[in-house]
Parts: sequence; C-alpha cells; structure tokens
Amino acid sequence: MGKLYTKRIEFLIERFSNFQIFKLTMTLEILTPEKKLFSGDVYGIQLPGITGLFEVLDKHAPMVSALKAGKLKILKDKNTTLLFTIQSGFAEVLNNKTTVLVEGAEEV
Repeated sequence: MGKLYTKRIEFLIERFSNFQIFKLTMTLEILTPEKKLFSGDVYGIQLPGITGLFEVLDKHAPMVSALKAGKLKILKDKNTTLLFTIQSGFAEVLNNKTTVLVEGAEEV
C-alpha cells in the first residue's frame, strides 16, 4: 500500500506542477512616461511608500499606494535582487500583478 500511495503522489505532483498554486511568483511591471523598465515574474518587491517602506509578495491583497522618491528593490527570487532609484509615482496591486508607474527611474 505504501508504494501505491507514493506513486499516486508522484503522479499528482508531475501532473499539476505547472499550475500557479505551486509557484510563489507574481507579475511586475515598472513603467515611466518614456519606457517600460521592467516586466517579468518576481518573488516580491519592496517600495518606498509616502508613509514608509512596504513589501508586496505573491497573492497580496488589492491596493493602490503613492510612492515617494527612493530605492525600489525587486526580489527576483529568494536570493537575487535588482535595485532601482525612482522618482515619485504610484503602485497598483491587482490579481497577483503589481504595476509601478513612476516619473523616472534608473537601475543602480
């Protein structure tokens, strides 16, 4: 009975491993009036809100926030980060996608 149970679990993992439920990522877009600076799947993002830093991770509740000038940190995965210096703007979180609209930004 143990081998049958193990085979069934292996089958289920193989069958459903591509579904979003097993992925701990969200979609991120960073846009300026001139261009799209970043677009892709990330583990999380740390943003300079007007009342302080905050972080958005996978499946965050919907929200809109004003941003002040400062550092924006992208967590590509648990060990890799990208850093941008941004001017003021806004961030929207909706349906596991974060859109950051800023006046200007450059990668550090």
